[in-house]
Amino acid sequence: MRLWKKASGILKDKNSIWVARFSWNGPCRNPDLDTVIIKATSHDEHKIDCKNVQRVFQWIRASPLYLRPLVVALSIRMQKTRSWVVALKGLMLMHGVFSVDIPVMQKMGRLPFDLSNFSDGHMNPSKAWAFNAFVRAYFLYLDQKSAFLSSEAKRMNDRIKQRNYKDVEVEETLMEELEKLQKLQGLIDMLMQIKPRNMNMNVGLILEAMDCVIVEVFDTYSKFCNMIARVLLRIYDIGGKVEAGIALKVLQKATIQGDELTLYIEFCRDIGVLNASQCPRIQKISEEDIQDLEKIISGASEMKKLEGNVANDDDNKAIVVRQCEKEFENGLTTVITHQWEVFNDDIIIDDVKGNYNFFNGNGPDIVTTTNPFDESSSYSIVPYNPPLVQNQVVLPDLISF
Repeated sequence: MRLWKKASGILKDKNSIWVARFSWNGPCRNPDLDTVIIKATSHDEHKIDCKNVQRVFQWIRASPLYLRPLVVALSIRMQKTRSWVVALKGLMLMHGVFSVDIPVMQKMGRLPFDLSNFSDGHMNPSKAWAFNAFVRAYFLYLDQKSAFLSSEAKRMNDRIKQRNYKDVEVEETLMEELEKLQKLQGLIDMLMQIKPRNMNMNVGLILEAMDCVIVEVFDTYSKFCNMIARVLLRIYDIGGKVEAGIALKVLQKATIQGDELTLYIEFCRDIGVLNASQCPRIQKISEEDIQDLEKIISGASEMKKLEGNVANDDDNKAIVVRQCEKEFENGLTTVITHQWEVFNDDIIIDDVKGNYNFFNGNGPDIVTTTNPFDESSSYSIVPYNPPLVQNQVVLPDLISF
């Protein structure tokens, strides 16, 4: 039975190659590229043809015009196949095309084929369900990744158009970066769903696919960590309550996700995935960052209450200037009021450390306020260190009479 299955797969591949060589050549089809794709996605479940896979990548690097024939040929093969081997090799090939990092790939959008309901037609259903789940999970991740790259490219192009195509560095808004972080977390969750669910799946092709998945896990998670560090610095600088609330949810989920990734890597290491054995430790979110965001959220609400109380006090202490009916001969008027009056002699200045100093003629009275650069009440991970002036030199008087 096993020999017959292997012979049947070889016969199907040769028949597909023969049909591809006699197909017409045009902007959407290339017989030579079709042949290479069929060899790269053969029915051999013991190994993957790395030579022809690299040839496909060379075609794409040579010219982006070959991307359309590649997508068309691969889509036709994926839609026709009922073999989990061919489907998985096709997904691995598409995954490698994404890794080539060609700008035109970002405009593709969703994958042009659908394997969300894939079912192998050559295995016993009691054994095929695990392979079917693996193929479906792999497809769902690549489909969402393709849509994510397309949306990010579209957003960048729209931002460049708003700047009238000027060669200026375009910075994302804080809310856009937070939304991007949430999408990256969703991609990480989908990556962790790609795993063998049965002991009989410990075959060479599955382990090859898991090697690709492990590399993708660390690539995506490293992007997430770099972005979350940048976002936290911006939040500490701006101190917005809404942004801090969203970032707090992201960090709370990242804490749980870090533990799940650790277990996922250990599972991959136990089943013999080579790249998992060489993985560094997962960088986890510190509790200090979460506490800092909670302080920003509570601090923003307290500041809002404080501003409301100050506004009420100002209303109570407001002085209504009324014109007197009588004026003295020298033009002076007398205003009698039961409210406190603030004179212009009290000058408020802001010192180097951000404290408000009230000068009333008797010396400065320092009133401590919420200062984001003060270490005692700082929400920033970078403490503020005022510059030290050492060996101060007195400049000579260069003006002579």
